Amino acid sequence: SDGSIRLHQMTSEYPLLQWNDSTNGQPIIALQWAITRPAVFFVLDASSNIYIWDLLENDLLPVAKQAIPSEKVVTMALLGETEKSSGFLGIALAKESGQIDIHYIKKKWAVP
Repeated sequence: SDGSIRLHQMTSEYPLLQWNDSTNGQPIIALQWAITRPAVFFVLDASSNIYIWDLLENDLLPVAKQAIPSEKVVTMALLGETEKSSGFLGIALAKESGQIDIHYIKKKWAVP
């Protein structure tokens, strides 16, 4: 609820990494790991901002932030083909009106 993210290992109750206030205090609505690239995850906050984290590039801050200004985004889902090396990765955004937008993710965050 405060925008903090914690990365845990299953064998420990303590986080390996913790990022406080990662969304400038906005509650996190959804967080999903990229299905084609294990070090990348996506965060959606309550203000309809999407943050892209690539832990191999920067483990302190997100590598990109994209605001979705047109309408409130209520959830997201990632889609792609893990068995192919093409690096196809998309993100489906469900908006408050019921509309769903699908966006392609840049190859640098999608390729295995």
